[in-house]
Amino acid sequence: MSATATPYPEAVGAEAPALPAAGSSFYTAMRLLPRERREAMYAVYAFCRSVDDVADDGGPAEIRAAELDRWRAEIDALYAGRPPARVQPLAEPVRRYGLLREDFQAVIDGMAMDAFEDIVAPDEATLDLYCDRVASAVGRLSVRIFGMPDALGIRLAHHEGRALQLTNILRDIDEDAERGRLYLPREKLAAIGLDDPTPAEAIQHPRIGEVCEGLAAEAEAHYRATWDIIGRSPRRATKAPRLMAAAYRLYLDALVKRGWAPPRARVKPGKLALVAVALRHGIV
Repeated sequence: MSATATPYPEAVGAEAPALPAAGSSFYTAMRLLPRERREAMYAVYAFCRSVDDVADDGGPAEIRAAELDRWRAEIDALYAGRPPARVQPLAEPVRRYGLLREDFQAVIDGMAMDAFEDIVAPDEATLDLYCDRVASAVGRLSVRIFGMPDALGIRLAHHEGRALQLTNILRDIDEDAERGRLYLPREKLAAIGLDDPTPAEAIQHPRIGEVCEGLAAEAEAHYRATWDIIGRSPRRATKAPRLMAAAYRLYLDALVKRGWAPPRARVKPGKLALVAVALRHGIV
């Protein structure tokens, strides 16, 4: 699947939470948190990484479906007070921060959306549902751990999750097409005369830039809403979301500056820009 809003590293085993890749913006953001909150985020991270691996690693569909069902059952058991070993690290974060069962289940449902059949040109409602499940649901778990007020936190998760996920989709269009996937919305493709295209046909179309520009504009609107909410939220609870939003916005800006015509070079913000973001948002 297209990279989720949390940039996960290698697969993790059930025995212990994984640490994110040391060079990632997620790692830097989580290092800003107090120890208990940071460890809770690592437990959520490990769950998301493990479920993502089930959905993304191939293999017989019936085996992947059974494994995702097992994760669903184990989350249910966690909330029934009987957590199996591999969800045991989530028990304390659930208790301490009031994490909701439906958000964990939404993450599993999101990973399942393209586990068995590649997503190709979803309609806008399906794309938004996908973004909600794989990104904003993770955000809803995260903002509770960060200590944000419920109403502001839910709105922040909605907008920042979609901003980050749309940025990932735009960054990864070529890599996704190589895997037979296309997350650009059907309605925007139809507007440039593409009905039912293959991923390869879509990304090579001479007007594909119009589709990408439209999706980038939606991402920018979500970034604006994100910063508006951050500006009205307790600063101590928004250090990690601020850093993530600022770092990912560098990627979107780099993509817009590069343009959308093929061949599209992979973009990566410079180290100095990322360091500047970390310094600015890592200091309260």
